[in-house]
Amino acid sequence: MKLMKKHPLLGRVLLDLVCTGLALVVFALFHHVLPRQEQSLNISIPNPYSQSGTLGDDTVLLASAGISDAPLSAAKGRTRNQNQGQKGGSTSSQKGGSALTEETQLDEEAADTPMSEKFAEYYTDEVVVTENSYTSPDIAVTVTEETTGNITYYVADIHVRDITCFRSALASDTFGTGYRDSIPDMALLNNALLAINGDYYGNTSEGVVIRNGVIYRANTTSCDVCVLYYDGTMKVMPGSSFSVDEAIADGAWQAWTFGPSLLDSDGTPLTSFASTSRIISANPRTAIGYYEPGHYCMVVVDGRGESAGITLPDLSELFYELGCTAAYNLDGGNSSVMVWQNDVVNNPSGGGRESSDALLIAEVEAYE
Repeated sequence: MKLMKKHPLLGRVLLDLVCTGLALVVFALFHHVLPRQEQSLNISIPNPYSQSGTLGDDTVLLASAGISDAPLSAAKGRTRNQNQGQKGGSTSSQKGGSALTEETQLDEEAADTPMSEKFAEYYTDEVVVTENSYTSPDIAVTVTEETTGNITYYVADIHVRDITCFRSALASDTFGTGYRDSIPDMALLNNALLAINGDYYGNTSEGVVIRNGVIYRANTTSCDVCVLYYDGTMKVMPGSSFSVDEAIADGAWQAWTFGPSLLDSDGTPLTSFASTSRIISANPRTAIGYYEPGHYCMVVVDGRGESAGITLPDLSELFYELGCTAAYNLDGGNSSVMVWQNDVVNNPSGGGRESSDALLIAEVEAYE
C-alpha cells in the first residue's frame, strides 16, 4: 500500500492488471467451461414427401431431441451377395450417397416404390419383442453380437417404414457447447429402442449439424459429411461439396460431420484414408451403413480390451461384406456405445463416455 501511495501511477497499472486478469478468468469460464447454447441457423427443412412417398406439404419442426489387427476376411450374417439378391433389383444406384462422387439416379423400380411400401414382410401389425429383435408396423430391428478372430462387434440391422423413426438426440435437449449426456440416458429420455453415439458435434465448431430436420450449423469442414434425407436415401460427400441450399431443396433429415466415408462410389472397400496412423489403427468404432431407402445398419466395435478394436480398412471391408452401398464412420474410442432396449449391449472402452448427441431408432408417436 505504501508503495502504491508513493507511486500512484504504478498502483493504477497494477490495479488494471488485476482487473484484466479477473475479466479473462470470467471470459474463460463462460466461453470454455460452462455449457452454452450456440448461435445456430435453426432452419427447419420442409419434408418433400408425404406418408405415401409422394410430394407433400408436411414440415418437420424442431423435435426434442474420439477416435475414436486382425483382418476381417468375412463378416457373419448376411453376405453382400445375399443382400443384393434380396433387393430384387430395387437397389438405389444413387447409393445413398456413395462416397465422394456426383449422385446418380435411382433405378426405375426403386423410384416407383415409396419407402413406406418396401420391406412389408419385415413389419408386424402388432409390436413383437424378443431378446434381440423388435418389430412393429413401422420398425424392424435385429441386433446380433459377432466375433471374428479377436474382434467383437455388434450389428443392428434396421428397417423403417417412416424415416422419422431414425432420429437424433441432443444432450440436455439443447444445441451448444459443453452439453453432454450418456447414451443410455439419451435413449431413455427419447423412448429409443436402439441408440448409438453420434459424431460428438459439440467437440468442434466445424462442419454440418442437421438434426431431425433442423439445420443448426453449416460451417466449413475438411471432413466428410453424411446426409440422410426424408426419402430415406443416404449420401456421403466431402465437406467442401455440402450446400445448405441443396440440403433444403433435397429434404435433408439428418447430417453428421466426422467420417471418413468407408466405401467408394461403387460401394467397394477403401484401403487408404486421409488421416493419421493413430486414427487409422485399431480402435473401438461406431459407424452407420446404408443399403437402400428404408434399410440401414448400425455397427459398434469393441476395443482396447479383450476385443482388439478395428482398423479403418477392416471396418470398410466389414461394411462391404455386410452388403452396404455406403457407410460412414462416427465418433469412436471411449465414445463407442450401443444401447438396445435400455441396456448397454457392448463393452465400452473405459466404461464409455458422455457425448453431445446420439443416433436413435424410435417409434413414431402413434405407436409409442
